[in-house]
Amino acid sequence: MVGITELIKRLDLKSHPEGGYFKETYRSKEEIDKQGLNSDYDGKRNYSTCIYFLLTSETFSAFHKIKQDEIWHFYDGSPIELHIISQTGDYSKYVIGRDFSNGEVPQFIVPGNHWFAAKVIRENDYSLAGCTVSPGFDFSDFVLPSRNELIAQFPQHQQIIVEFTNA
Repeated sequence: MVGITELIKRLDLKSHPEGGYFKETYRSKEEIDKQGLNSDYDGKRNYSTCIYFLLTSETFSAFHKIKQDEIWHFYDGSPIELHIISQTGDYSKYVIGRDFSNGEVPQFIVPGNHWFAAKVIRENDYSLAGCTVSPGFDFSDFVLPSRNELIAQFPQHQQIIVEFTNA
Protein backbone atom coordinates (compact mmCIF):
# COMPACT_ATOMS: atom_id res chain seq x y z
CA MET A 1 0.00 0.00 0.00
CA VAL A 2 1.29 3.45 -0.92
CA GLY A 3 1.62 5.90 1.98
CA ILE A 4 0.02 9.35 1.97
CA THR A 5 3.31 11.19 1.36
CA GLU A 6 4.16 8.89 -1.56
CA LEU A 7 0.65 9.29 -3.01
CA ILE A 8 0.91 13.09 -2.86
CA LYS A 9 4.27 12.87 -4.63
CA ARG A 10 3.20 10.32 -7.28
CA LEU A 11 0.06 12.26 -8.20
CA ASP A 12 1.86 15.63 -7.93
CA LEU A 13 -0.79 17.01 -5.56
CA LYS A 14 -0.70 20.53 -4.11
CA SER A 15 -2.45 22.05 -1.07
CA HIS A 16 -6.00 23.22 -1.76
CA PRO A 17 -7.41 26.41 -0.14
CA GLU A 18 -10.42 24.48 1.26
CA GLY A 19 -8.14 21.79 2.78
CA GLY A 20 -6.64 18.60 1.45
CA TYR A 21 -4.62 18.25 -1.74
CA PHE A 22 -5.49 18.40 -5.43
CA LYS A 23 -4.25 18.30 -9.00
CA GLU A 24 -6.20 19.28 -12.07
CA THR A 25 -6.18 16.30 -14.42
CA TYR A 26 -8.45 17.56 -17.18
CA ARG A 27 -9.63 20.87 -18.62
CA SER A 28 -11.51 20.70 -21.91
CA LYS A 29 -10.00 22.71 -24.74
CA GLU A 30 -13.46 23.82 -25.82
CA GLU A 31 -15.16 26.71 -24.04
CA ILE A 32 -18.65 28.03 -23.47
CA ASP A 33 -18.95 31.73 -24.33
CA LYS A 34 -20.48 34.05 -21.74
CA GLN A 35 -23.63 34.28 -23.88
CA GLY A 36 -24.11 30.52 -23.41
CA LEU A 37 -23.95 30.75 -19.60
CA ASN A 38 -26.41 32.22 -17.14
CA SER A 39 -25.78 35.67 -15.68
CA ASP A 40 -24.04 34.24 -12.58
CA TYR A 41 -20.86 33.74 -14.61
CA ASP A 42 -18.48 36.59 -15.32
CA GLY A 43 -16.85 35.18 -18.45
CA LYS A 44 -16.43 32.06 -20.53
CA ARG A 45 -15.83 28.60 -19.02
CA ASN A 46 -14.37 25.37 -20.27
CA TYR A 47 -16.95 22.67 -20.92
CA SER A 48 -15.60 20.56 -18.07
CA THR A 49 -12.74 20.15 -15.60
CA CYS A 50 -11.61 17.29 -13.36
CA ILE A 51 -9.25 16.99 -10.41
CA TYR A 52 -7.77 14.42 -8.08
CA PHE A 53 -8.71 15.36 -4.50
CA LEU A 54 -7.05 13.84 -1.45
CA LEU A 55 -8.10 14.26 2.16
CA THR A 56 -6.32 12.79 5.18
CA SER A 57 -7.53 12.15 8.72
CA GLU A 58 -5.65 15.31 9.72
CA THR A 59 -7.41 17.50 7.14
CA PHE A 60 -10.94 18.31 6.08
CA SER A 61 -12.57 20.09 3.19
CA ALA A 62 -14.00 23.28 4.71
CA PHE A 63 -17.48 24.48 3.84
CA HIS A 64 -17.41 26.20 0.47
CA LYS A 65 -19.55 26.45 -2.64
CA ILE A 66 -19.18 26.81 -6.37
CA LYS A 67 -21.74 27.82 -8.99
CA GLN A 68 -21.60 24.51 -10.84
CA ASP A 69 -22.72 21.01 -9.95
CA GLU A 70 -19.72 19.00 -8.71
CA ILE A 71 -19.55 15.25 -9.21
CA TRP A 72 -17.46 13.35 -6.64
CA HIS A 73 -15.96 9.99 -7.70
CA PHE A 74 -14.56 7.72 -4.97
CA TYR A 75 -11.26 6.02 -5.78
CA ASP A 76 -9.44 4.68 -2.72
CA GLY A 77 -9.00 4.73 1.05
CA SER A 78 -11.50 5.58 3.73
CA PRO A 79 -15.08 6.45 2.87
CA ILE A 80 -15.80 10.19 2.79
CA GLU A 81 -18.47 11.93 4.85
CA LEU A 82 -19.95 14.76 2.80
CA HIS A 83 -22.01 17.52 4.48
CA ILE A 84 -24.29 19.78 2.44
CA ILE A 85 -26.34 22.87 3.29
CA SER A 86 -28.71 23.93 0.53
CA GLN A 87 -29.45 27.52 -0.46
CA THR A 88 -32.62 27.33 1.67
CA GLY A 89 -30.75 25.95 4.71
CA ASP A 90 -31.63 22.26 4.46
CA TYR A 91 -28.82 20.08 5.86
CA SER A 92 -27.94 16.61 4.56
CA LYS A 93 -25.09 14.12 4.99
CA TYR A 94 -23.90 11.40 2.59
CA VAL A 95 -21.16 8.79 2.60
CA ILE A 96 -19.11 8.23 -0.53
CA GLY A 97 -17.29 4.91 -0.67
CA ARG A 98 -17.51 1.30 -1.80
CA ASP A 99 -19.51 -0.39 0.97
CA PHE A 100 -22.75 -0.52 -1.00
CA SER A 101 -24.48 -2.78 1.55
CA ASN A 102 -24.15 0.05 4.11
CA GLY A 103 -25.54 2.74 1.82
CA GLU A 104 -22.26 4.17 0.55
CA VAL A 105 -22.23 5.38 -3.04
CA PRO A 106 -19.17 5.54 -5.32
CA GLN A 107 -20.33 8.76 -6.97
CA PHE A 108 -22.30 11.73 -5.69
CA ILE A 109 -23.42 15.04 -7.21
CA VAL A 110 -23.33 18.20 -5.10
CA PRO A 111 -25.76 20.71 -6.65
CA GLY A 112 -24.36 24.08 -7.65
CA ASN A 113 -24.55 26.90 -5.09
CA HIS A 114 -24.89 24.47 -2.17
CA TRP A 115 -22.39 24.76 0.69
CA PHE A 116 -20.45 21.55 1.24
CA ALA A 117 -17.66 20.11 3.37
CA ALA A 118 -16.05 16.68 3.67
CA LYS A 119 -13.89 14.52 5.91
CA VAL A 120 -12.22 11.14 6.03
CA ILE A 121 -14.25 8.74 8.19
CA ARG A 122 -11.52 6.34 9.40
CA GLU A 123 -8.70 7.49 11.66
CA ASN A 124 -5.12 7.40 10.34
CA ASP A 125 -6.29 7.05 6.76
CA TYR A 126 -6.83 9.00 3.57
CA SER A 127 -9.54 9.34 0.95
CA LEU A 128 -8.73 9.74 -2.73
CA ALA A 129 -11.51 11.05 -4.92
CA GLY A 130 -11.99 12.76 -8.23
CA CYS A 131 -14.17 15.82 -8.72
CA THR A 132 -15.69 16.74 -12.08
CA VAL A 133 -17.24 20.16 -12.68
CA SER A 134 -19.29 21.38 -15.64
CA PRO A 135 -19.20 24.11 -16.81
CA GLY A 136 -15.52 23.92 -15.94
CA PHE A 137 -14.17 25.15 -12.61
CA ASP A 138 -12.77 28.65 -12.27
CA PHE A 139 -11.59 30.07 -8.94
CA SER A 140 -13.85 33.09 -9.51
CA ASP A 141 -16.77 30.66 -8.92
CA PHE A 142 -15.32 29.47 -5.58
CA VAL A 143 -16.55 30.90 -2.26
CA LEU A 144 -14.82 29.97 1.01
CA PRO A 145 -16.72 31.81 3.76
CA SER A 146 -15.56 32.61 7.25
CA ARG A 147 -17.11 30.66 10.08
CA ASN A 148 -19.02 33.75 11.25
CA GLU A 149 -20.41 34.48 7.77
CA LEU A 150 -21.81 30.97 7.43
CA ILE A 151 -23.20 30.87 10.98
CA ALA A 152 -24.92 34.23 10.37
CA GLN A 153 -26.59 32.73 7.30
CA PHE A 154 -27.46 29.35 8.89
CA PRO A 155 -27.48 29.70 12.72
CA GLN A 156 -29.44 26.44 13.02
CA HIS A 157 -26.35 24.57 11.72
CA GLN A 158 -23.77 26.24 13.96
CA GLN A 159 -22.37 22.97 15.35
CA ILE A 160 -21.57 21.42 11.97
CA ILE A 161 -20.33 24.76 10.60
CA VAL A 162 -17.86 25.11 13.49
CA GLU A 163 -16.61 21.57 12.84
CA PHE A 164 -15.93 22.28 9.15
CA THR A 165 -14.66 25.86 9.03
CA ASN A 166 -11.51 27.57 10.19
CA ALA A 167 -11.82 30.25 12.87
